[in-house]
Amino acid sequence: MKQRLLRAPSLIALLSALLCAPVFAQDTVIRKNLGERIPQFPKIDEISKTPIPGLFEIRVNGTDIYYTDSQGNYLIQGNLIDTQQRRNLTEERVDKLTAVKFDALPFKDAFTIVRGNGKRQLAVFEDPNCGYCKRFERDLQKVNNVTIHLFLYPILGVDSVEKSKGIWCAKDQAKVWQDWMVRDVPLPTASCDTAALTRNVELGRKFKITGTPTLIFADGSRVPGAVGPDQVEKRLAHPGS
Repeated sequence: MKQRLLRAPSLIALLSALLCAPVFAQDTVIRKNLGERIPQFPKIDEISKTPIPGLFEIRVNGTDIYYTDSQGNYLIQGNLIDTQQRRNLTEERVDKLTAVKFDALPFKDAFTIVRGNGKRQLAVFEDPNCGYCKRFERDLQKVNNVTIHLFLYPILGVDSVEKSKGIWCAKDQAKVWQDWMVRDVPLPTASCDTAALTRNVELGRKFKITGTPTLIFADGSRVPGAVGPDQVEKRLAHPGS
């Protein structure tokens, strides 16, 4: 009796299983070997192929990236660069993993600074004691037609918390902030409910914001550090660039 031909869905399922089998096997081997050889290594979230044959990406702690061979014999920490396209593949991967859904940010815990028509949107996490933030704020004065959502992010010590409380409790938060950051005007004293500051620190830890300033654009991409106004303009005009 002739064998019946596999139906199309069954054939597709079989082919998929055959293609996935080697990847699954390597996944198992890598997890096993690294777990035995480096017991203190963090729990592996995901293992995936890279553009380089035989090289695999290991993702741990949500957004930390390592690389290894198919047997887990070698562990590489660093950036994977595509020299032909001049792309930092590791950086692109981390950017994707750490992207923030802009519209989901808790804007009630921020105050806004509106310039011009305010059509473009930008969120910034800053510490009032951060020298780089002061330089950034002075440069940001040159960027127009933007709404800036300022999240106070006091992570540089107790004094940062106290200064943030003074700014958050001020009647005109935006003015007091800019007076302090741009013009070195002493901060007023004020008191109010400052639970928003605690929530901002928790939010920053959740999104692994480790330094200030950190910029988040409307497309969810982020830029750490005191970038210049030209780069801010470029990002606002061409999200993801």
